[in-house]
Amino acid sequence: MTNVALVVLDTLRYDAFEEHFDWLPGRRFESAWSTSHWTVPAHASLFTGRYASEIGIYAGAQTFDCPEPLLAERLQSAGYTTRAFSANPNITPVFDADRGFGQFEKSWRLQHHRTDVFDWDAFIAETRDCGPERYALALKEVVLGDNRTLPSLKHGAKLKLRDTPLASHVEHVDDGASTALELVRDTAFADDEFLFLNLMEAHSPYDPPAEWKRVDVDIDGLAASLGEPEDDPADLERAYDDCVRYLSHVYEQIFNELCESFDLIVTVSDHGELLGEYGGWEHLSGIYPELARVPLSIYDAREGTVDGVTYDDCSVSLLDVHETVLAAAGLESDSDARGRDLTDTSHLTSEGRDDEDRSEPPDSGFRDGEVLVEYHGLPDRHLDALRRKGFEDLEKRTRWLEGVALGDYFGYETFDGFGEWGESPYADPRARLRDLVDALERRTDVDEDRELDDSVLQQLEELGYA
Repeated sequence: MTNVALVVLDTLRYDAFEEHFDWLPGRRFESAWSTSHWTVPAHASLFTGRYASEIGIYAGAQTFDCPEPLLAERLQSAGYTTRAFSANPNITPVFDADRGFGQFEKSWRLQHHRTDVFDWDAFIAETRDCGPERYALALKEVVLGDNRTLPSLKHGAKLKLRDTPLASHVEHVDDGASTALELVRDTAFADDEFLFLNLMEAHSPYDPPAEWKRVDVDIDGLAASLGEPEDDPADLERAYDDCVRYLSHVYEQIFNELCESFDLIVTVSDHGELLGEYGGWEHLSGIYPELARVPLSIYDAREGTVDGVTYDDCSVSLLDVHETVLAAAGLESDSDARGRDLTDTSHLTSEGRDDEDRSEPPDSGFRDGEVLVEYHGLPDRHLDALRRKGFEDLEKRTRWLEGVALGDYFGYETFDGFGEWGESPYADPRARLRDLVDALERRTDVDEDRELDDSVLQQLEELGYA
């Protein structure tokens, strides 16, 4: 069987990828689209080949507890060794994202989920107002408790040093890519391997290692989108660019290691990022082209010639990534899964469609290359946080929005109307969008009753998800 690696460069914009990843060989898709604007629903499509709303994942239900098998479960059942590394708290065992993975590693930020390491995040959240003496109390609990003392102290030191002036005098801890590199270097990969990586270096808080950093910023994307960012917008753009430059540097090392053991390496972003376009920041303020268009590159060593970059203007999506991985493993997709094998070019044209007239689309069903992009509103924890900051009239932020992408066109709903990017292939793009939405069997009756502990909420808050 084919060894497959799926690497998600979380929050990486298409234009930033093109600027800084010229070293990455493979087939690049110039019209690749996400199915959503943020992590969980986008990964739902990667893991199931379906739209998030079809499997019951949306703003009010963000756990991977759907009855459909996830990608790793399919591969594990077929005899694959399945491994994962995630630096994103949304893609962890807390939310059942580990289903099907025999090995699931997390970045240093998330190590509190180990039962043998002191839960620093929960302790900090519970003692926020207790003053400096709380650290003496923490030390007592670490030493006398059931935790492993040395790993607990090291993790606590990393958390503390990151927020002090001493950070510039110690080895900087990135958001997990260096740990992923160590994992890849130290693992003896054999045959029939599936590896999933989620790297968060391009995600806020835009804090790369010191030698890559030109400016310090403090971004709160939702608040900035509803008001104004506290930092100079030019500094925020520069900070994001610093993160992407560092991500490219460390991923080049990871990629070179992967090439030693993996036949197929899929590199993709789950969504993009707003850097002031439309008055928006980060990625929780709607669906826009800068959020929906993503980089996607496929390195296929089975083709023999693997040097250099080739460009493909087929219209593709994250749904196709799911099918591509299954096809590489010799597995058939589920009957309800969407997507196509992107390594089989025989059925793809330059626009990812059949030769039928684009101006006369069918009344229902999806055409090859046609992608729906979903915005499911904001969960209660975001709304509560915004209200605590003094924002009002947030009702429209709970609305669902949809967009349709085909080739180099994207038509999308906004909170105030309808926007278009590129030349429309449709006589009436809004009518086409409604047809596609009506064709979905959405599962919106899922009630998420899972209580998140303080440590998880603390991590989500640091990343703008709470």
